Amino acid sequence: MKKLILLTLIFLTAYGCGDEVEFNSPAFQGDRANQLWRARAFSASIEVSGALTITGTNNVETINLRVPSAIEGTYVVGNVNAIEAEYIDAFGTVFSTNNRPDPSVSVYPELGEIVIEEIDLTQGAFTGTFRFLAFDASGLNSVGYSRGIFFRVPLVSGEIPADPITCADKEMEAETARLAYEATFDSSLDFIDSATFEAACNAYIAALTEQRGFCGDIDGEIQDEIDALGNCQISCEIATANRNEAELQYNAATIGNYDALCAQYQFFLQEQIDICGDEDGSKQTELDNLDCGDDDGDGVPNVFEDFNGDGDFTNDDIDGDGVPNYLDNDDDGDGVLTADEAVDMDGNPVDTDSDGDVDYLDNDDDGDGLFSNFETGDTDGDGIADYLDNDDDNDTILTIDENADPNADGDPADAVDSDMDGVPDYLQA
Repeated sequence: MKKLILLTLIFLTAYGCGDEVEFNSPAFQGDRANQLWRARAFSASIEVSGALTITGTNNVETINLRVPSAIEGTYVVGNVNAIEAEYIDAFGTVFSTNNRPDPSVSVYPELGEIVIEEIDLTQGAFTGTFRFLAFDASGLNSVGYSRGIFFRVPLVSGEIPADPITCADKEMEAETARLAYEATFDSSLDFIDSATFEAACNAYIAALTEQRGFCGDIDGEIQDEIDALGNCQISCEIATANRNEAELQYNAATIGNYDALCAQYQFFLQEQIDICGDEDGSKQTELDNLDCGDDDGDGVPNVFEDFNGDGDFTNDDIDGDGVPNYLDNDDDGDGVLTADEAVDMDGNPVDTDSDGDVDYLDNDDDGDGLFSNFETGDTDGDGIADYLDNDDDNDTILTIDENADPNADGDPADAVDSDMDGVPDYLQA
């Protein structure tokens, strides 16, 4: 009742004794061009999203007041589309605070407000005030209400949320999105992933847009932040930094990680071209000349099979079999495919006998004097193939010390068999 008396006094004071004022409970009325406009029917509705619309009509004209959440507070219209005051005249022409005025009328729209002063949760009714200037679609014509009230307007559709979304909620969501966005270009990262950056940036824009819709943006700071994010593409500066880091890692690549680092370098080179351009074509030339291949599929990239370093893969043939290394799947001709030669946990070739030649280039991998192609199987069953086992029979006497190849040609055909039992000493414990 106190609220009713207060609002009635406001209108009585505003209109003066000569104006006809009828203020029933509930009510919806306003001052349009110093004339009292009064609704004959009024109602409130709440959408699934929680947005509230308060409507008043005199059966000819209609006013709709829309706010994003059914909570008490002041909502500024003429600033963001989610908060709107709308007037529909007798001819169906829509005047909305979301329509911007033509520049010949006004450079900036006049900001009005919808104030939800009280929500009666028991009766489901809304009380408050409003004022606005709304334009038609052309922006040349306007309708304004300098002051208006709605008193105990009943809710006829939807439900008042038990935990309505608030401006503070949207501010927290925007802050969370900001932190996630900034994490995508943290200084600790080797690379700024463009896809992750773009997704986080767009999520931040969406969160800021939601914040702007719920909270308003009178000073334009939120919109400025949205505009500053642009199209969410990484900058040329970032693309160049990515490419430079990829080049550093590529230049330090080993056989074991070359494939991944070369592909990575290709990716960031192309990204730099796409974002920064390539006026002189130098970046494209570098990309075209980058060889990430392994033509013989032996696990050793082509660039690591150019042993003389002259850039010509065809004149490198370690085992002299007439097949250049980059096309030879057994580079050392030891009968063990290069792809099957020993590697460490990182995929890099090892040197079993520590003679300075890694196994895939060493025709005597275990350094026992016998070529690897003559050492098939695992004679002593110790889990180490003979070509990698320097004591093939596990008798504690090294194979090289058991006269396995007296003529030193790498072929154990002349191996000594002391007891003449058909099994050479180096294979008999």
